[in-house]
Amino acid sequence: MAILLNRQDVSELLTMADTIAILEKAFADYKNGKVVMPVRLGIAAPDYAGLALFMPCYLKGMGALGIKTVTVYKDNPSQYNLPTVMGTITLLDHTTGKTLAVMDAGYLTGMRTGAVAGVATKYLAKPGASVMGMLGAGVMAKFQLRAVAEVVKLSQAKIFSLDEPAKQRAFKDEMEKATGVKIEFVDSAEKAVRGCDIVTLITSAKDPIMKGGWLAPGTHINAVGAHAPTFRELDIETIRKSKVVCDSIEACKAEAGDFIIPIAAGELNASVLDTELGDVVTGKRVRQSVEDMTLFKSVGLALQDISVASYVYQKAKETGKGKEFNF
Repeated sequence: MAILLNRQDVSELLTMADTIAILEKAFADYKNGKVVMPVRLGIAAPDYAGLALFMPCYLKGMGALGIKTVTVYKDNPSQYNLPTVMGTITLLDHTTGKTLAVMDAGYLTGMRTGAVAGVATKYLAKPGASVMGMLGAGVMAKFQLRAVAEVVKLSQAKIFSLDEPAKQRAFKDEMEKATGVKIEFVDSAEKAVRGCDIVTLITSAKDPIMKGGWLAPGTHINAVGAHAPTFRELDIETIRKSKVVCDSIEACKAEAGDFIIPIAAGELNASVLDTELGDVVTGKRVRQSVEDMTLFKSVGLALQDISVASYVYQKAKETGKGKEFNF
């Protein structure tokens, strides 16, 4: 029998601490050659302003096999009262190919996207880091804040967003309660970034929204929002000043406009993309001093989804969560 898990089931089975620990192991396995993961495949449905993304992965060490399907249909909210982005994960038995579970991918995607930045922050932020700046305050930003607060003792988070004041107040109230971190919304990106030890970018910007000159020596940056070849959040100065760590070099070269655009323009040499998160987790030292600036660039990988989905499935079996069904 397979198990069907909805968003609430997944949220009740998964903590941020667990997700960070899972991803540490998954990225170590990736570095050690225990992961088979093609670059994600996209299929456009232009007549409906739609895009479908397919993300398969096999984690040999974890015995996890599956695929995440994500759809992005821009007209859904206005025409069909549906979310723009929807996702589903199908988890398979790696020994037989049988379907084990089908689960909603919305909450899990938020958790794994936050947790990967949490892993990077754990290894790359300077000792004693305590002030976080964040550009963006959407749903995904909540997971980013939770993850960083899980690995660093934050005293303050400064946030800049284009949301209306009521949404900003709701974000502040919810996340102060969830994390215990004092949150302040500021009126410019520069104010959010200056004086911070950790900076997270989680926006839908198409052009750079931050200047490298705003950043102090020793800052760690998580660049998470831009994940398509034509989108970028980072200016060239930030990249040049930083020691760069990718979730996957191959994926970043194919999908990260933050690098693709300046490389194509001759402003950046692709050789700067020489270190992956798996290298760091398995012992490669990137930060040589407290003055070094570090940059983690994530475009999102199937290994994150399938490793976490495997954990959720095991917890569901242990606790009786979800609905059993037979194909």
